[in-house]
Amino acid sequence: MVTEDRRIVRTRTKLKGAMLTLLKEKQFKDISITEIAKVAGCNRVTFYSHYEDSTQLLANIFKDYLEELAQYYRESYKGKESFSLSDPTPNIPIFEFVYKNQFVFSLMLMGEVIPGSQNTFCETMGGISRKDLSLKEEVWVDIEAINSYETYAFLGLFIYWIKQGFQSTPKEMAERLAFLHTTSLGEVKVVTESDRDS
Repeated sequence: MVTEDRRIVRTRTKLKGAMLTLLKEKQFKDISITEIAKVAGCNRVTFYSHYEDSTQLLANIFKDYLEELAQYYRESYKGKESFSLSDPTPNIPIFEFVYKNQFVFSLMLMGEVIPGSQNTFCETMGGISRKDLSLKEEVWVDIEAINSYETYAFLGLFIYWIKQGFQSTPKEMAERLAFLHTTSLGEVKVVTESDRDS
């Protein structure tokens, strides 16, 4: 049984690696099961014994990376009774992990390859906040509304980073998150035509 389990893990690892290799060469919609199996060094029958289709395979890859990202998130507050949202330091490893795996997170978070992958990201991160964290002081706003706002803001920050081409360092991104967590942006100015022209 142990040998069989190892064989299953090894085969799935090869299939996932094959998918990522092919995604660097062509569009997801253009990748066939035959190609994936060939690059993985197996056949179509083996592929279908593990996954229903290529979408399930890619979703499984995203799940692996999200689970690891969630672990970095949990590590950021492990052993602490509380922490300040103004401190960017605990979040740096989270951004470092995304930076290290920017190809996968770009596929996942732009939401164009598998519809709903952005929501899966938010559900994963939001689920951690909902289960493990709470505000030290009571606020009048519904906690679920805060959790939803924070989670999708987190997604927005990652999308900004992707569109920027990952130019900012993980430390700079963690500092941006800390700033947004703890700063009231105050009054908003309406930009006039003359402001745009100047």
